[in-house]
Amino acid sequence: MEPTNGFLNQRIVPALTALSENTYMSAIRAGMVSVVPLTIIGGLFIIAAFLPVTGWDKIVAPYQALLQIPVTATFGLLAVFVCFAIGYDLGTRFKQEAIVSATMSTLVFLMIELNLQDQTFAMDRLGSKGLFTAILIALICVRVQKFFTDKNLVIKLPANVPPIVYESFLSLIPLGFLVVVFWAIRFVGGVDIDNLAQTAFKPLVFALNTLPGILGYAFLVTLLWSVGINGDNAMDAIVAPIFLQYLAANVEAVSQGLPMPYVTANGFFTTFVNVGGTGATIALALIMWNSPEPGYRKVSRLSLPTQIFQINEPIFFGFPIVLNPIFMAPYILNALILTTGSYLLMHWGVIHKPFVNVPWTTPPIIGHYLVSGGDWKAAVWGVISILIAMSVYYPFAKIAERQRLKAEADSGLKRADRATGA
Repeated sequence: MEPTNGFLNQRIVPALTALSENTYMSAIRAGMVSVVPLTIIGGLFIIAAFLPVTGWDKIVAPYQALLQIPVTATFGLLAVFVCFAIGYDLGTRFKQEAIVSATMSTLVFLMIELNLQDQTFAMDRLGSKGLFTAILIALICVRVQKFFTDKNLVIKLPANVPPIVYESFLSLIPLGFLVVVFWAIRFVGGVDIDNLAQTAFKPLVFALNTLPGILGYAFLVTLLWSVGINGDNAMDAIVAPIFLQYLAANVEAVSQGLPMPYVTANGFFTTFVNVGGTGATIALALIMWNSPEPGYRKVSRLSLPTQIFQINEPIFFGFPIVLNPIFMAPYILNALILTTGSYLLMHWGVIHKPFVNVPWTTPPIIGHYLVSGGDWKAAVWGVISILIAMSVYYPFAKIAERQRLKAEADSGLKRADRATGA
């Protein structure tokens, strides 16, 4: 295990840590998190419109169009909100006027989504289909803004001018530059920027909705956690736009009465794999609830209330699981088993695919039910998932328990021998 840990700590961990702490990645992560409330609100209206209750469709039929409005206003404009949020966050990190950075980015994004012929917006590209374009535009625009500011290529008014006027003129030259450049690329040169962005990310978009791809992701996330890095956060900036795009596509399919295309949409991993925290550690807390080893018993009882809300740091660092060969194996194995089981059940149509976004802190079983749009079979799978995780953890937990009890007994004997000798 030592050579493996050494390789991870020397080669893999520093690279992934640098990636997760990168300014641009941090801005993407913050921007994606900021739109979560919008998707939750849109999801609530989706549930109201398509509640899985016999006869409900006839009851809400007259109100379907009304119920769809908040869905379109949230999921249908996701790319716009993401572009604004990332531009704002990155502008803050670069010490620019954040609201100007956000406005500039959004303006350029909206401009390139106009149809040349009738000057109207391509509405489908303002939603999930435009997410990658929105991210790239926000990053480029704020980077250009900072370049012009650093090089002093800006219009500076006298200091006694109101700040809002001062800042607006400060952005005039970089904004003009960006508008001309992207106007020339998109409309004069006829370059489809959306298509280029989608093509660049297509391999990753495809892979993460396959069983091998999502298993690779699950392995990497839990492996990072096992060496002390927050694997979910480290990978989130890369995968969050993809999982959110999947979710929006599923929502659109449900709205049109079509089969949902994506298994691993947003909510799949956080709800169906991270049951009670990454690695399904709520199962470990349940096993050790009445452990004869006082330390394990205390940590389990203290951590269980937080694990109900998917927060598992107390048990993760309290046992610990990090860099502990006995617990690392079942920790990673549970993620792979639950990923496989959940994926296959959804692929075979046994339980519904995710199409409702809920907070990641939603308790297991309840989260399973809500994410799948009220599928009771998904809730049952949530219960089974915990039982499976318990069966995987059990033999390893008992080994660790026996080792610690033996160590404590040996320590007690040594103290008794020293006392007797004295």
